[in-house]
Amino acid sequence: MAREKKPVHKVQMTEGKRNIIHQLLDEYDIQSAEDIQEALKDLLGGTIKEMMEAEMDDHLGYEKSQRSDSDDYRNGYKTKRVNSSYGTMEIEVPQDRRSSFEPKVVQKRQKDISDIGSKIISMYAKGMTTRQISETIDDIYGFDVSEGFISDVTDKLLPQIEDWQNRPLDEIYPIVYIDAIHYSVRDNGVIRKLAAYVILGINTEGKKEVLSINVGDNESAKYWLSVLNELKNRGVKDILILCADGLTGIKEAIAAAFPKTEYQRCIVHQVRNTLKYVPDKDREAFATDLKTIYHASDESKAREALERVNEKWSPKYPNSMKRWYDNWDAVSPIFKFSAAVQKVIYTTNSIESLNVTYRKLNRQRSVFPSDTAQLKALYLSTFEATKKWTTTIRNWAQVYGELSIMYEGRLPE
Repeated sequence: MAREKKPVHKVQMTEGKRNIIHQLLDEYDIQSAEDIQEALKDLLGGTIKEMMEAEMDDHLGYEKSQRSDSDDYRNGYKTKRVNSSYGTMEIEVPQDRRSSFEPKVVQKRQKDISDIGSKIISMYAKGMTTRQISETIDDIYGFDVSEGFISDVTDKLLPQIEDWQNRPLDEIYPIVYIDAIHYSVRDNGVIRKLAAYVILGINTEGKKEVLSINVGDNESAKYWLSVLNELKNRGVKDILILCADGLTGIKEAIAAAFPKTEYQRCIVHQVRNTLKYVPDKDREAFATDLKTIYHASDESKAREALERVNEKWSPKYPNSMKRWYDNWDAVSPIFKFSAAVQKVIYTTNSIESLNVTYRKLNRQRSVFPSDTAQLKALYLSTFEATKKWTTTIRNWAQVYGELSIMYEGRLPE
């Protein structure tokens, strides 16, 4: 299917705009794009001054050319240096005798008029470090922004992050995935490896939703029980299928928190773990044989395929297939579903697209300076990635219908 092209929005050239452009060309010796920027910068300063003059008129109750008996009157101008989208510039702020004038267009103590905060947050969300952001702003806008200032701007999002992490959730999620991304974080001068566990749900409308992000380094049944209880406390009453890798203690935690939930080992991780120690020369052939297991039409045929693959490869790689046998009870639930449902459960599309965003953080930053910096980057990257999550999973009506039959009475009709 051809990708739909986004419409191009053309700027309508009105007679008024045309006249402004001609006046701009007449007033300034414009020879390049840089000259246009300088002209607009000059006009911005003048426009701000005129707006402040109007604000001063309103504050004093009379215009500049009028007389008044008031003991408050204009008292010259104060030069103020601000950062704008066109670089650093100076503006003239009107003053009054009482010093009671409070301009709104550029407020007292306001040093930036470029909406630089939103730009910083956007760059931080894309995985840039504070140093990279500082250098980028200097290159593009021509003024210095300290790394401390950038941290202060992003710190303002911490309450918003806390609210997001504690927001109410739906009562039912047909499918939930748990995946881990590992990062290096500096802690009191020591670099530690921490895992960020991303919990992603497919809601009853067939749309993806990141439910939670938990950072930790101590997997255990107790840890996972606390994570799942947090979901319950936020309103989740039932999960049909929870898909995850062999996280330590996850199976026991699921049984305690959601006794009716079916635990499905992530097939993709199962395959990766199998091939991890297989040399390149055999990896492609081995991977092809593994497909005969998880693409089987039912569990009995999958078991037959497992025996064939084990018989073929175990003599050469003795422990390669051990996990398939050890974890078969958590691998096999997938075989009772149709191909459409299987694809939703074992495909990596649901969470891999999100992981691409998270991996950019590792490429940009070899080590996070603190766990707070890691937390901010993770959440901002999540917000950035999930903006595009507006569509329903393919064939969701069919998938939902089959899940309704398999788990009778647990999904709303």
